Formats: sequence, C-alpha cells, structure tokens
Amino acid sequence: MSETHNFVVLGGSAAGLGIAHSFLKHIEPELRGLGRAYHVYIVDSSSHFFWGTGSPRSLVSATLLPADQLFAPLADGFKSYDPTLYTVVHGTVESWDVAGRTVTIKLADGGNTQTLPYYALVLATGTRTPSPATSLHGNYTLTKATIADFNTKLASATSVIIAGGGPTGVETAGEVGYFLNGSAGWFSSRPPYPKAKVTLITKADKLLPVLNKWRALEAETFLNKVGVDVVYGVSVVSSNIDTDGKTTVNLSNGEQWTTDVYIPAWGTTPNSEYVPSDLKNDRGYVKTNGTTLRADAAGPRVYVAGDVGDYSRGGFHNLYGAIPVLATNIRRDLLAAAAPGETDAQPKGPDRPFTLNNSETQAVPIGPRGVGAVNGWRLPSFLIWLLKGRNYMIGNIPATVNGDMVKNGNTEWNPS
Repeated sequence: MSETHNFVVLGGSAAGLGIAHSFLKHIEPELRGLGRAYHVYIVDSSSHFFWGTGSPRSLVSATLLPADQLFAPLADGFKSYDPTLYTVVHGTVESWDVAGRTVTIKLADGGNTQTLPYYALVLATGTRTPSPATSLHGNYTLTKATIADFNTKLASATSVIIAGGGPTGVETAGEVGYFLNGSAGWFSSRPPYPKAKVTLITKADKLLPVLNKWRALEAETFLNKVGVDVVYGVSVVSSNIDTDGKTTVNLSNGEQWTTDVYIPAWGTTPNSEYVPSDLKNDRGYVKTNGTTLRADAAGPRVYVAGDVGDYSRGGFHNLYGAIPVLATNIRRDLLAAAAPGETDAQPKGPDRPFTLNNSETQAVPIGPRGVGAVNGWRLPSFLIWLLKGRNYMIGNIPATVNGDMVKNGNTEWNPS
C-alpha cells in the first residue's frame, strides 16, 4: 500500500457530508483496490449537524418542534466505516495555505491548532444567517440556546418584527403568526382574535425573489391570514435591546420601532473567512468552475460543494444535483492520479457537468398553508404542507448524517 493521502472536507453541512460519504462508500474502496491509501478528515466548528430547514418552527415553540430533533452528532454518522479511514475534527478553519496545500484548524477542545496537509480538499463550509437560531454560528450549543431564548420570549409576546422577505423570513413570520394569532377562517382575511402584532419587513418590492409576483402576492395573503402585516421597501439598519428587554429597531426610512421580539432573517454570509481574497468574488463566495465544481485557481484536486461556492443558488434541488457531479469528478481525478508516475495526471474524456437549475422552484410553508412551484408549475398549498410544512422534513436528517442519501452509487457516469 502506498503512502496515505489526506482527503479533507471542510464543513459538516449536507453538502460536506454528502461528499464525505460518497468518497468513503464508493471512491475509497476503488482506490484501495489500486493500492492507494486515503484518510478522510471531516472538519466542522460544530460537533453536531443542524437541520436549519426546521428552524422557523422550532424557534417559535418547543412544543411544535423541539430543537433537539434538529441536531445529530456528526461522529455518529460515520460509525459504520472502518475507524482507521476517517477522523471527525471539531474545530474552526483559521487559514488555508494554498501554495503549501495545508489548512490550519483551531480545535474546539482547548483552543490548540492543527495543521492538516491535504492531497484533495473540499470546501463545504456553507453560509450563515444573521441569527444563530436559523444557522450555525460555531458549535450547535449556541444555536440551541438561541432557539430556547426565542421560545421563552415568543410565549408572551404581543409584538414581533421579522426582517427578511426570503423563504426563512416568510416561513418564520408564518409560524410566529399562526402560533400567536391562529388563522382566519375560509371566508376571512384576518384571524378573529389576534394576540400579537406581527410585522414582516423586506427591503424588496415583493416577497420570495425566486417565485413570480403572483405567488409572492399569494404569500402575503397567507401571511395576512395568520395576522402578519408586510412592509415593503424598508430594511433594518440596526437594533438595540432596551433595558426593559424590548428591542428597538432602526429602519432605513429613519423610523424607530419597538417590539417585544425581533428576529433577523435576511440574507446569508459565506463562511469563507479562511479563503484567500483572490479566490473569492466580491461577495465573499469561493470562485468555482460552475461546470466541474472545481476551484481551478486553487491548484489540483480542490473542490467546492454547496452554498459557499459562487456557482450555487441554494435549494435542495441544486444541492442534490451537485453532489453526484462533484463526486464523479473527484473520482475521475483521483483515479487518474493513481496511475503509476501520474500524480497530477488529468482524467481522460469529458468531466461530468453540473447544470444549475434556475427554474422557479421553491416550496414555502406559511402556517397551515404554503406557496411554491416546481420548474414554474404551481404547487397546491396542501401539497406544500404535506411535503414540507407538516414537519419541515426532519425525517431526512438520519440519511443526511449517516450517508444513506448517497448509499446508491453516484459516481458512475456515462457521458454518451
């Protein structure tokens, strides 16, 4: 057996896990058969995977969706493999030496650092939202505590402001409104006995940028039915927690509003601080070959998976489309390099291409209803509730963490 090569995956998100499991299930055995030894490192700042899809409901009330159901230990997902083949590293990527082909990790246990050389590197560190309640900001314990804090505050709230007109903001507003105010009847536009004034603020002129204007208007109608008002063309510039526990938000139009609970749910920021600036675009996303999903400028065998890449538009459909493409191209690269004396050999034949799905595809639960479309075709409200709104798809967590989502071979590809 040859020297051991490090296959390093930065990020324990669905994208990172999908690639790590694809490698261990389908690529590593083939390379081992050729006498090539590999060790997989999965690096993440959280010891637990977080199913952020369920956060809009979980942050509202633990009785609706307990936060514990959204987390799963990363290490448990790899117990089916030979333990000599992998290491789960709990730590944060501090720096990346592109020329030296190493990454430096600040370990969570004691704060020491570890420098990992890599033969192949996958960047899958994802993005973060403004609030730790809706995405990881370090270890999962912060997210869990933030969700619990919102649970406590919302239980007695009479005013709530949510900022952000994308799916996270709209879903959160729908869950808050439905929990506090109930829902309007068949022939009513507002709930009969609202408990709280709930306001959704967006700087855009419509909700849900991916969906067309008619579905965006339908979303506003459904929000109204759970007692949520929508304010357009305004953003939150800053917010301050007052001495009485309320929050004052400063708006872009110069107004100040005070509320019992403020939930920031606008936009995302790439977790790419460790990436050299010349490898990022002006928004901080990693420059990626949108066809092969390689980071071409970073040298051989460097890849990008998921939302940290500038190729990504987000969404499950694009993520699940990207994983087999990237796994196939990784396999091609490593098999080519496994040939005697061909460390940096290029694979023969065409790469497997990734095609971004730019269609109108999105499903957004809004309380007991929902709006959405698949490839431009409207999804009925009840179907959105059934597929996503019923439990925010938490049944997908085990397969994501333990690799069952890629258990069938996903690296075989016939270009013809």
